Amino acid sequence: MTDRPASQFPRPPALLLLGLGAALLLQGCFKSETPPAAEEKEEATAIPVEVSGLERGDVAAVYTGTASLETDADAVVVAKVGGEVVEILVEEGDRVEEGQVLARLDGDRLRFEMQRAEANLRKLEQEYQRNIQLFEKGLVSSGAFEDVKFELDALRASYRLAQLEYDYTRIRAPIAGVVAQREIKLGNTITANTPAFRVTALDPLIAYLHIPEREFRRLEPGQTAQLAVDAIPAEQFAARVQRISPVVDPATGTFKVTLEVPDPDGRLKPGMFGRFNIVWDSRRDVLLVPRVAIVDDDVSEAVFVIINGKVERRPILTGYARGEQVEVVEGLEGDEDIVVVGQSGLRDGSPVEVVRRSGSRLAGDAR
Repeated sequence: MTDRPASQFPRPPALLLLGLGAALLLQGCFKSETPPAAEEKEEATAIPVEVSGLERGDVAAVYTGTASLETDADAVVVAKVGGEVVEILVEEGDRVEEGQVLARLDGDRLRFEMQRAEANLRKLEQEYQRNIQLFEKGLVSSGAFEDVKFELDALRASYRLAQLEYDYTRIRAPIAGVVAQREIKLGNTITANTPAFRVTALDPLIAYLHIPEREFRRLEPGQTAQLAVDAIPAEQFAARVQRISPVVDPATGTFKVTLEVPDPDGRLKPGMFGRFNIVWDSRRDVLLVPRVAIVDDDVSEAVFVIINGKVERRPILTGYARGEQVEVVEGLEGDEDIVVVGQSGLRDGSPVEVVRRSGSRLAGDAR
């Protein structure tokens, strides 16, 4: 092999050398844009959140419906005989008892007829007593004696009828309640069957709910309910299911439920609009989670639990609700701290910083 001088070996082109230098320069520039320390700092940034402990309490399943309050008993009081109104004893808004006299009519004519019937009755009773003695002695035939007896019975019936007619001059309340309306005035001459008063029973009040048939098996008489009315927004009133219709309306697919609302203080009035919550099931001492902590993705429900400065997405199974709290049936033990504010941007394993804590843990320390 023949040795060649170094000057005889081929030299690399100058253009190739320039390209290699530019590539090395660009690589150095890209590396300097994101230093390793900055990347680690970005990954360690904690998300501020608010957390809360869990509670225990009682919850109930309710059906909510709306209805207007009505009266269970309402009577139009009519005059049973005619006459002049000589006295009015009650006014609208007065409470009355069953049988109480509300007004009085001029009853002179009926009183006289009663007295005449009484006189005829007393006369025939004396004659009947004499006929008894004569019949026992055989001085009066049995037919004549029976005629006197039948006539006496007829006169007694006439006297009782006259008494009843005279008593009708006193217009009485057929039910206990409140005088809702007065139709007559002092000095009016009225005829039989003329409306005189309207009496309404205000305790208890009732309401009719028309409930979808799918709820039929859940409701039964005696169940408790709570009533809220627009006219008294700050209070709740007790109610109960009085009766349930056994028939479902095929046109609407609903059945009628009658609720009874006791009102001894008279604060509620017929016609008030109310919202009823019928309690059809209840559970005691269950685990409760704030409603705002639940993340619902239309497939499952979950909460974010804090463990060692990071969050864990924990699927849960919920049950009944109580205001802003929801029963947790499965998924939590009760000693967890859960995120209630800031969970919308969290992912499983995200680092967090607790900026505020509310509520109380049931057991154990913060994790």
